[in-house]
Amino acid sequence: MPTKAKTILIVDDDPDFIAIERMQLEAAGYTVVSAEGQQQAEETLKTLSPDMAIVDLMLEHMDGGFALCHHIKARTPAIPVIIVTGVTSETGLEFDASTAEERSWIKADLMLTKPVRFEQLLAEVQRLLEAYARKAG
Repeated sequence: MPTKAKTILIVDDDPDFIAIERMQLEAAGYTVVSAEGQQQAEETLKTLSPDMAIVDLMLEHMDGGFALCHHIKARTPAIPVIIVTGVTSETGLEFDASTAEERSWIKADLMLTKPVRFEQLLAEVQRLLEAYARKAG
C-alpha cells in the first residue's frame, strides 16, 4: 500500500527559489505548499500541519525566519525545520544550528547557506524526516 506523500512547507520571499525547489521536491515525491513571507506562512499554518518546513531567514523582517521557526516549534515540536539563508553573503554575519545551545534559540534543526545544491537539500530533508519518524515511532 503506498504511503501518503510527506508535505513540505517552503517559506521564501524569492518566488524563483520556491518554484525551483517545488519542482524538484515534487519530482522526488513530496507534496509542496509555499508561502512568500512570514505572515502568509502563519496563515497557512492555521489550517495545515506540514511534515517539514524549509524557511528563509530574511523574510519581511531580517529575523522573520527565526520568529517563524520559533512559532512552528512552539506549536508542533515534531516538525523538522531547515533554515536556508544567504544572510552571510548579504551581511557578513554567520549563524549556525549545530550545537544544542544554538538550536535552543534558533529553533531550527539545520541551517543551509544559499545557494544550496538540491542534492544536499534532499539528503537533509530525507535524513530529518527519518530521524523524526524514529523519534515518534
